[in-house]
Amino acid sequence: MRAENNDRLARVISVGRNAAWIAFEDEDVVRVASLRKNVERLALVPGDLVAAAPMEDERVIVTRREPRSFALERTTVGGRTKTMAANIDGIAVVAAFARPALHLAMIDELLAFAELGGIGACLIFTKADLAESPGDVEQVANTYRSLGYGVLLANPKSGAGIDAIEAELTRKRTLLIGQSGVGKSSLFRAFGGPGDVGEVSKIGRGKQTTTTGRLIRFGSGFLIDSPGVGEFELHGLEPGRIALGFVEFAPLLGTCRFSDCAHRTEPGCAVRARALDGTIAASRYASYRAILEREAANTDGR
Repeated sequence: MRAENNDRLARVISVGRNAAWIAFEDEDVVRVASLRKNVERLALVPGDLVAAAPMEDERVIVTRREPRSFALERTTVGGRTKTMAANIDGIAVVAAFARPALHLAMIDELLAFAELGGIGACLIFTKADLAESPGDVEQVANTYRSLGYGVLLANPKSGAGIDAIEAELTRKRTLLIGQSGVGKSSLFRAFGGPGDVGEVSKIGRGKQTTTTGRLIRFGSGFLIDSPGVGEFELHGLEPGRIALGFVEFAPLLGTCRFSDCAHRTEPGCAVRARALDGTIAASRYASYRAILEREAANTDGR
């Protein structure tokens, strides 16, 4: 498939201040491309489909952005709306059982972000062999499976679990999210793609602080490496809205004694009662409370 006027369609992988890292739709190679002034104002994001023109001197220039079928947005601490990705239908959260330590609160916030954004989510756990006990692995995996999330265990170095991940992601357009050190680079290598992400110094008209991105194609879908996990924190939302991001809370919402219940210390709270009796996992409820406490601290500090 080709764009008009001899431009070629390309997928945006990552974005710098005045450049984008793209992969033409008929290639897997990631290239750096300059942006025309009219494109700079459009604020490209990972997943965008663009028209790009290869030049005789081997440069590439992005000439326009194609219409988006979907935009994943978040609210910043300052209250602005920021688009995080476009044209995706899901996220894959990568987490390790050790080195770095398993951070369930981060996982739960990313899943809540996906729920509120109206997209699917799955979990990929690595380094299960480094967990304190096999029981810990099963307990964590079963917690999320019981909520309806796809849970995959992988050892990219040995290849274990890689086929299952590919089967899960084939034909899907997925954004990969995870902390540094959890094994994202090893996953990309296991899929046959580039493992390392190189730093870029000067491109276009200014110094770049962005690293190059990575892309793997799965059938008609793709997997794109994402920015840091901190970019996906929930901000500027009322407790009732945040609660909607926790799927196990949904059947209970509206059944608390108070209609504006924040599910913290209020008497007659159905959510808190289910957390106390174990129906809702204690770790999930703690993650919800942690988001509320952080948001309260941010509000008090303004």
